[in-house]
Amino acid sequence: MDINEQLIHIRQSLAGILPEIFLAVLFCVFLLAELLFLNKAKEQKSSYLQNIALAGSLIALLLVLTQWNTEPSYRFHPMLFLDRQAVFFKLLIISSWIFTLIHVRILKYDFPPEFHALLIAVVAGLNLLSMSTHLLSIYLSLELVSITSYLLVALSPYKKAAEGGIKYLLFGTASSAVMLYGVSYLYGLTGTMDITSDAMARGLVTNPELVVTVVIVLTLGGLLFKLSLVPFHVWTPDVYESAPTPLVSFLSVAPKAAVILVLMRLAGVFPEVYFPILGGIALISMTFGNVAALWQTNARRLLAYSSIAQAGYLLVGIAAYSRFGFEAAVFYTTAYLVINLAAFFLIDLLHPRDTTRLEHYEGLGKTSVWISGILTVTMIALAGLPPTVGFSSKLFIFSSLWDSYREQQFPWMLWLLVGGILNAAVSLAYYLRLPYLLFFKEAAAYNPAEQRFSGKVVAGMLLLLITLLFFNPEWLMTWISSF
Repeated sequence: MDINEQLIHIRQSLAGILPEIFLAVLFCVFLLAELLFLNKAKEQKSSYLQNIALAGSLIALLLVLTQWNTEPSYRFHPMLFLDRQAVFFKLLIISSWIFTLIHVRILKYDFPPEFHALLIAVVAGLNLLSMSTHLLSIYLSLELVSITSYLLVALSPYKKAAEGGIKYLLFGTASSAVMLYGVSYLYGLTGTMDITSDAMARGLVTNPELVVTVVIVLTLGGLLFKLSLVPFHVWTPDVYESAPTPLVSFLSVAPKAAVILVLMRLAGVFPEVYFPILGGIALISMTFGNVAALWQTNARRLLAYSSIAQAGYLLVGIAAYSRFGFEAAVFYTTAYLVINLAAFFLIDLLHPRDTTRLEHYEGLGKTSVWISGILTVTMIALAGLPPTVGFSSKLFIFSSLWDSYREQQFPWMLWLLVGGILNAAVSLAYYLRLPYLLFFKEAAAYNPAEQRFSGKVVAGMLLLLITLLFFNPEWLMTWISSF
């Protein structure tokens, strides 16, 4: 490719990443807006910045929607690849960002001006990660997301956030180093970092299985960290407990969505040994997350261990290694995003900015019936019971694994299926604990917060979404099957 062709390709590539360019511009606008509103009153300044962020998020959503019918093609070949799959995951990421901004507005959180700018940077990094098809672009996108996430957690006004932030930084640094080590080995074995290249697939097949297994495990380090999977999960409970709830809500779902897509892309090039590894990590994470959640006395720590277990379920669809499995994984990711955002929003409505100890929720079902009822449905959805989309997502995941087992007859698939079903049963013990406290315990000495009408409306919309996707999962599957 001569210089003229390279320039044309760069110009075409820039035109194909307009949402990400817009987010970069919005980030700069935010920094300028902070200076322009410097002399404004604190509440007025915060309101202006929130409005700019919300308007920017809606524009970014529209820009991504316009890419839905774009012909699948590379951007900055072979760094990025834009197709409907990438667009769908970008829509999930931006939707979770919009909901986080609504959460902040309804609960009237007072964040430093840098909060919104850093959140924009995280969204831009996740969008790039969703399109990444090169190990270098994957790593750089992950680092952009990680560094800005460390800063966001550190901005928290709570004293305990320092401990969570340090753990987040240390484990994030370690996982990034492990991943980079694995990438270097991968490049040495295959001579390429392009995960769509035939050279990578050939290089992995021709090397000893033990060497390839070690390299794959090392390379997955940074991705496992973002998914909060064992053994890179240690930071999760402390960060979830100490950071502000809207931020935790966003970090619990958006990075997982982008990383799941990367793991699905890697499934197309990594050898068969990749799938038992994912299956083993999934089973260990499900078991550890569910068992550890049984002993929690804090709602956000409980949801932290829940997220470790749920990330294990997300891997099951990829480990099944079939089109149905991949579609089930995407469906589960979408359902989990909706349910988890709802869970954090609702516990925050009942006790905003509180320590969220479970004892604080005792008897609130009698005084805050609407919110408590919807929170109960949300917990039922996380447990995977009908009539919620949580049941549909688990049914699809386990069905895809059973179909793969019948076709491929790998014993580890059967063990993973049995382990997953048993873990789903164990999770009932702690998911139904919060509804029990809400409706079957006497009211504690803690007064519930006064819920705003807008919060009740948003909660009602979440309830509709969680239940309607159970009765009409084809609404979502139609989008997914069009990839």
